[in-house]
Amino acid sequence: MSNYQLKIKRVYDPEDKETDGVRILVDRLWPRGESKVKADLYEWEKAIAPTNELRKAFHDETISFEEFAEKYLSELNANPEASDFASQVQKLLGDSNVTLLYASKNREENNAVVLRDWIKKQFNEIN
Repeated sequence: MSNYQLKIKRVYDPEDKETDGVRILVDRLWPRGESKVKADLYEWEKAIAPTNELRKAFHDETISFEEFAEKYLSELNANPEASDFASQVQKLLGDSNVTLLYASKNREENNAVVLRDWIKKQFNEIN
């Protein structure tokens, strides 16, 4: 494993060219009010974001974060693009940090937290 880190950060936080490394947006919707130039993305991975139904249920507080995380993990495990993405992230980490960007105001309970932990688990299974 490299010395580079898999990080998460709000897309609205200032870019740090020293530590962000490869910046990947992991939300299904484009962040409101954010310019594509300012976001300075390597890519936008809509296909691995939670489904609209799951995202809405969580944001409407119909389900708890624990239930959201459980259902999102099920979506990730069933999504062939997600395992390809985890492999891509692992490859990118060979050369730089990778920062998963999200728009949620909640820094502790959001899709990027779940995705980061899921990706790290995939690394352990690959290695």
